[in-house]
Amino acid sequence: MSVDTDTGVAARVHPSPNHGERAPGAPIDMLILHYTGMQSAEEALQRLCDPRAEVSAHYLVHEDGEILQCVPEARRAWHAGRSFWKGETDVNSRSIGIEIVNPGHEFGYRAFPDVQIEAVAALAKDVCSRHDILPWMVLGHSDIAPDRKEDPGELFPWKRLAEAGAGLHVEPHPIVAGLLMQEGDRGQPVEALQSMLGLYGYDIDINGTFDAKTRHAVMAFQRHFRPEKLDGVADHSTIETLTSLLRKLPSFSV
Repeated sequence: MSVDTDTGVAARVHPSPNHGERAPGAPIDMLILHYTGMQSAEEALQRLCDPRAEVSAHYLVHEDGEILQCVPEARRAWHAGRSFWKGETDVNSRSIGIEIVNPGHEFGYRAFPDVQIEAVAALAKDVCSRHDILPWMVLGHSDIAPDRKEDPGELFPWKRLAEAGAGLHVEPHPIVAGLLMQEGDRGQPVEALQSMLGLYGYDIDINGTFDAKTRHAVMAFQRHFRPEKLDGVADHSTIETLTSLLRKLPSFSV
């Protein structure tokens, strides 16, 4: 362990000036994963350290597994942007952010190398252990900003992360023919779906109308927990997978 880093896994410091004070009294109780979404790792690192960009993350994980710490964990990095989870809107004050080098959907999204995922999993487990971050508070950027973000995306192996001790995973229910709810639908079943999504933490209005906000939340859920089909439609597989996920929460029973 380097004396200069906060983590117990192999890492080196590459400081970014882009950080500030966390909100007074804010606990560090969330871990947010991103992909860099830029054409090269060098370009991404430069941006994370450019004061004009006003973005940063605590850690950057290269495709070869090298880990850089850019912001001290005690400081508020600027990675989440406009976001929401379980009523919290200042996610930056309550989270650790990890950027994972990957060109993303805009520049040729591809599978994450095994060595990179091994490094991310080890780092995530270490962060969650030291800060007592609960499994359902390990999230993707798309979970906390579903109307504008897709990362780390449907190719990210959340199951491997959970098996390493960080995050929550359920096996997705099989996709079968037929849909249950989609944008434009109204009624009590839509309200029930919205309640379930809101209970897990998504930004949702419980109004009984399957609106664009609901579609974004469904898509974010699918991207994280049922990535085989991303369409924003609440089919049987999506609803059953969501139900299985909620059963893992200590305060929920069905």
